[in-house]
Amino acid sequence: MPPPTYAGTNETSESKTLTQSPIAPAKPAKPHLPDSQTVTSVQHWTDRLFSFRVTRPQSLRFRSGEFVMIGLMGDNGKPLLRAYSIASPNWDEELEFYSIKVPDGPLTSKLQHINVGDEIILRPKPVGTLVHDALLPGKRVWFLATGTGIAPFASLMRDPETYEKYDQVIMMHTCRTADELEYGRKLVEDLQNDELIGEMVEGKLLYYPTTTREETARMGRITDNLSTGKVFEDLGIPPMNQSEDRAMVCGSLDFNIDVKAVLESFGLREGANSEPREYVVEKAFVGDGI
Repeated sequence: MPPPTYAGTNETSESKTLTQSPIAPAKPAKPHLPDSQTVTSVQHWTDRLFSFRVTRPQSLRFRSGEFVMIGLMGDNGKPLLRAYSIASPNWDEELEFYSIKVPDGPLTSKLQHINVGDEIILRPKPVGTLVHDALLPGKRVWFLATGTGIAPFASLMRDPETYEKYDQVIMMHTCRTADELEYGRKLVEDLQNDELIGEMVEGKLLYYPTTTREETARMGRITDNLSTGKVFEDLGIPPMNQSEDRAMVCGSLDFNIDVKAVLESFGLREGANSEPREYVVEKAFVGDGI
């Protein structure tokens, strides 16, 4: 029996049925992080250390040596943030960070796996004490760091203001092994040929890397090399004194405490943004539990 026709048409009930393509299910949108910035490069220096660069918010202004809060979304859906010193100078168009990898660290266990194009959370409110404004004028400035504590000094060593303010800039960096010094070594080496400040750096920047576990040309803790006078002898400069020397310190809590005692033995006093003196310590440095 043929299918029925409809009045006024020659269409059958079958031809009345509309043919439609099936609608593909929409792909879930990638969640957009609050205060997000995009990763532009990642470099792994060792199995414990890596650096990365991200886009810089147009509105962000900071002093070289300051830190910001960065992070990722936690498993509970809330931002997981930690304080990270900005390793790039204040004139850079991007932001650089230098980090340790902690396998079971709440943040770095995830952060170490970021790739170019990924997003991180960045709260654009820079703060910190490792800034020129927190020190009285002097002749020499000492940057004293262990491990990833070199990050704020990576910023300050690339800032022209550092070489305008001081006749000599001494970067003392101590790690367990030689490969852990590579980030700082390459940075200092590249500064010699930097188009912006290469001429300013020449003859002013003194680099003093040491190891504590692996046998290298220079060994020993920063505190020991300062208190024994070895670093002064090696570099051919006079011992620290209150009238000429200024210092900035960034490392673990124990390191900071030990270095403060050594600096004060030379007559230096701790300062702050509100009360500049001869040395400052960054108390918000990210430690090994991140």
